[in-house]
Amino acid sequence: MIDRIIEYNKMFVADKRYEQYVTDKYPDKRLAVLSCMDTRLTELLPAALGLKNGDAKIIKNAGGLVISAFDSAMRSIIVAIYELGVEEIMVVAHTHCGACHMSYEHFHEAMIARGVTDKTLDTIRKCGIDLDAWLEGFKDTPESVRRTVETIRTHPLVPQDIVVRGFIIDSETGELEEI
Repeated sequence: MIDRIIEYNKMFVADKRYEQYVTDKYPDKRLAVLSCMDTRLTELLPAALGLKNGDAKIIKNAGGLVISAFDSAMRSIIVAIYELGVEEIMVVAHTHCGACHMSYEHFHEAMIARGVTDKTLDTIRKCGIDLDAWLEGFKDTPESVRRTVETIRTHPLVPQDIVVRGFIIDSETGELEEI
């Protein structure tokens, strides 16, 4: 698959199809959107929000979560605020999310089946990584959105004037529900 993508890319560049996407690094709408990496949202999310290339910083991860005050999602938000001029943040979870009800137990079985040993997992735990918490999903999507919004709002490095709001998008229709 990657080889096919590379071939496509060569044609894309040769035909100058990139020209319609040219913009700079600063989001025109001064907006960052934290959302899930779900493939259903790849085109639906920006279309449903009326965003075009260059309008917003889109930050994606499994579940659209900030799981700790200093994880990579929070780091991206801080960079977006101080380096890229973001003034508003939307947290957008979605219906039928795979991260809902995700658990370490599920991953543990899959990891063992793919050759990761319990010894390796024990070593990671001894380094202070709580795999149960790190790979845990959520049970309640609205509560997960509320928690993520609150983590961003109350973060010691997020200025008080930054607007942070939470939503759930219907992964079929694109309809937004504010939480």
